[in-house]
Amino acid sequence: MSRKYIDCREFPSEMNCTVALSADSESELLDAAVQHAVTVHKHADSPELRSQLKTLFHDGTPPVEAPRA
Repeated sequence: MSRKYIDCREFPSEMNCTVALSADSESELLDAAVQHAVTVHKHADSPELRSQLKTLFHDGTPPVEAPRA
């Protein structure tokens, strides 16, 4: 099992979110990413949101430095 992550710093936003989330399973990461997207970014939890978030997952752990957008 490899660690996976998603990094808000890859997507410029008005709030300049710097959160990066990682987990040992895709389902755990998806749950955390959906919670973050709904709570912080005010997205609606939907199958489309979940599908889109899964396409943004990377293997490994988030880099210390912000990725170039």
